[in-house]
Amino acid sequence: MKKFTTLSLLCLCFNVFGQKKQVINHIESNKLKYEKIADNIWEYAEVGYQEEKSSEDLISLLDDAGFQITKGVAEIPTAFIAEYNKGGPVIGILGEYDALPGLSQTRDPEKKERLGINSGHACGHNLFGVASAAAAISVKKWLEETKSKGTVRFYGCPAEEGGSGKVYMVREGLFNDVDVVFHWHPSSSNSASLRTSLANKTGKFRFYGVSSHAASAPEQGRSALDGLEAMNNMINLMREHVEQESRIHYVITKGGDAPNVVPNFAEGYYYVRHPDPEEVRKMWKRVELCAEGAALGTQTTFESEVIGGVYNILPNETLQRMVYEELKVVGGVFYNEEERDYAEKIQATLINKKELNTSEVISPFTINLSTKGGGSTDVGDVSWVAPTVGFSTATYVPGTPGHSWQAASCTGTSIGYKGMINAAKVLGGSIYEVIQNPQIIEEAKKEFENKKGKNYIYNSLIGDRKPALNYRN
Repeated sequence: MKKFTTLSLLCLCFNVFGQKKQVINHIESNKLKYEKIADNIWEYAEVGYQEEKSSEDLISLLDDAGFQITKGVAEIPTAFIAEYNKGGPVIGILGEYDALPGLSQTRDPEKKERLGINSGHACGHNLFGVASAAAAISVKKWLEETKSKGTVRFYGCPAEEGGSGKVYMVREGLFNDVDVVFHWHPSSSNSASLRTSLANKTGKFRFYGVSSHAASAPEQGRSALDGLEAMNNMINLMREHVEQESRIHYVITKGGDAPNVVPNFAEGYYYVRHPDPEEVRKMWKRVELCAEGAALGTQTTFESEVIGGVYNILPNETLQRMVYEELKVVGGVFYNEEERDYAEKIQATLINKKELNTSEVISPFTINLSTKGGGSTDVGDVSWVAPTVGFSTATYVPGTPGHSWQAASCTGTSIGYKGMINAAKVLGGSIYEVIQNPQIIEEAKKEFENKKGKNYIYNSLIGDRKPALNYRN
């Protein structure tokens, strides 16, 4: 066995620490470039599957850094993979960049829509994709300079907001050879606790009727809107007879054009959620039965289209604890005087106010597998095919809810960019750790297999449908 002197051990430790610092420093020294790209994507505010300029900006960034680019993966024009392959473990990094419709907002700390723009980055995906790309680039640079083995693969993931973009990528087998997958998310706090999410299935139901004059010939009409409203009434009655953790939401996207014309077309958009994907499948069948009954009772017809469907997140404690340690090293977000003034104005508009200095704090590590009030994400499907880990940083003013005009404002400011750079550093440091310490990957894979179960077979909730590229139209 090789013996080490105290001096040689100190030199070794210093070298290892120095290499990790090199990864972090590369991100810091390029932060102005990354902030500019995040700013551009915030300006574009492109919704799901329409992120043409956003994806191209990220592709250009990664291409210039020497990554091999594959565009249009999984039959999605705005999805791509950027890879640097030097053997060794394959590390996946997820990046999102879609905006939300109906949340147009300027950078001002009061509600003010942008002229000519209907959407906004109220979930911070302009920051998400850039931080992930920055981490990928810094790790690649370290691998090159140290001639270390390791493969870094950035996944350009469109349409997370309801479009289930990653599900198609999973279904295509694009994650089958990945050892560990990293992701993060903008938030109003810094956290790397162990959490899960709700599975969901989404879709549109379209009713067709017969138009007539609503006053002079109502008996000749058959209202598509009646069909849709009857379906909604039955779904609302159904709420009493589903498991407590279930969630059902809908909006009427088309209800007619004029009150004096019996509508011959109506459309509703529905979400069904539950912690268990199999329970989601069962609930969706009941929603379809509601549509059938409504059409029969109103003498209309209907068609349905599944838009998306995602699994719950399969958490990995091995990876989560490791990332938590990295988050503690990087630390929280500290405001300067100008940022504090902005934050106080945002805070004045919030219902649930929190101390501003909580942005500086790293939340204690907890294990919270409750799904009460939880959302859904297509990261869930990724987590069932490869060990997956995520965290959040304070990119919004503390107390700011996601999917709000306040969040859309924050993600276009220096507060959002500071959280983004912190996230890139946590990703970079964490990826360095798993490449340098193969036992972390081994333990994470063992936990992954135990939780998944040896007889588990992945079967997506979207079936065999092609990507719903026009779901935001």
